[in-house]
Amino acid sequence: MLVANTKIPAFISVRSKSSRLPRKCFLPFGNVTVIEHIILRALHYGLDPVICTTEDQSDDEIIELAIKNDVKFYRGPTENKLLRWSLCCEHFGFSSFHTVDADDPFFDGDEVFRSYRLLKSGYDMVSPSPSSSDGGATVGYSLTADIVDKATIGTSASLDTEMMWSYIERVKGLKKTILSDPENYIIKNRMTLDYYEDYVLLESVRLIAGNFATRKQIYKVLDNNKDLCKINSFRSEEWSENQKIKSLDI
Repeated sequence: MLVANTKIPAFISVRSKSSRLPRKCFLPFGNVTVIEHIILRALHYGLDPVICTTEDQSDDEIIELAIKNDVKFYRGPTENKLLRWSLCCEHFGFSSFHTVDADDPFFDGDEVFRSYRLLKSGYDMVSPSPSSSDGGATVGYSLTADIVDKATIGTSASLDTEMMWSYIERVKGLKKTILSDPENYIIKNRMTLDYYEDYVLLESVRLIAGNFATRKQIYKVLDNNKDLCKINSFRSEEWSENQKIKSLDI
């Protein structure tokens, strides 16, 4: 069970380099950058943000922001994200954690807590809810350090494990489940940051509802401004196809 007052380690995986939208983590998002917003949103929800970035010199700027905001950070392999997480857990002594994608500026802290509680009930991995996986981007994965360690056995630092669930699901005896969708205010629109059109939509939502908008507030903004969703809706199919291609390459 999740002990009261225990902060959930929120691993924020982020790199400076991005192909589709260059340096997207440094784009302005109100008075801060996207990555600073992610840190502040995690703190707002009472999480323990941990910046997980790479040893590449290009990510020095990310470390500077972590230090500026007085949050934990860890630098590990550039390509092998799973190994980076494993080493981060070892470094800080974490037995489990939740992944917060730096591409998802409106992740929902309440969903993070619900996912983590489910993990603590006896699972190795709790996958995001269906609506989040389909683009709603409200919650990540809850994982035990042990299952991540097992998934990295035999992998090299140079192995690209961006599609990390494919490696975890190969571990024998894996106990996994999927977080159910919330009862109300299910966001089905594309709310992840990969393309310029995504940025336009997300910044529009922020301007209307604010950086710390709840899932309910975001839902109402999208429901009351249906034309907003047209800004990036055509990108969903392209993103989905890219994910499928990456999965086939593993």
